[in-house]
Amino acid sequence: MGKRLLSNSMALVCLSLLALNTACDTNVYLRDGLTDGDVYFLPATAHLSTDPALHSWVTYSLGESTCKLGIGGDNPARNSSFECEVSARHLLVQSWSQQVQDRPQLQDRYLDELTQIEQAGFLREYVWDNFRERSWQRPDDLRSQEFREWKLGNLDNHRPYTRRIGWWAYTD
Repeated sequence: MGKRLLSNSMALVCLSLLALNTACDTNVYLRDGLTDGDVYFLPATAHLSTDPALHSWVTYSLGESTCKLGIGGDNPARNSSFECEVSARHLLVQSWSQQVQDRPQLQDRYLDELTQIEQAGFLREYVWDNFRERSWQRPDDLRSQEFREWKLGNLDNHRPYTRRIGWWAYTD
């Protein structure tokens, strides 16, 4: 069962890598203090780890970077989108939920709480409240007040969190 889980996770990583035309590199390119680039690179440790939470964060990272590439432009690393963040966190929850389904003993406080948020139908509100950027336009359909009321009774001492696995860099 553990080997199948690793295989499924690695298959996802490999397919995503092919789709993104990524490779491994030890250089991180910065401009104005921000990561720059046109290709997303994954470290070798992402391929070797058996940590289910890390595998889920790889899924998040690849989903977010794929979405940024889809926005286009000269420097996809600088793209920011509410929809990209929502879809990447949705992929994070899907990946974690699949791993928990295969191994019910798994626990990760943040990932378990994020799963609870999505199951309650508040992922978009959660992203808006915790990760919004100035450039984002507020969606008209957010149920922010309902979310705030829901989280009072359902999330005790929750800490928003992001773990990106990999970095942007330039191709030669």
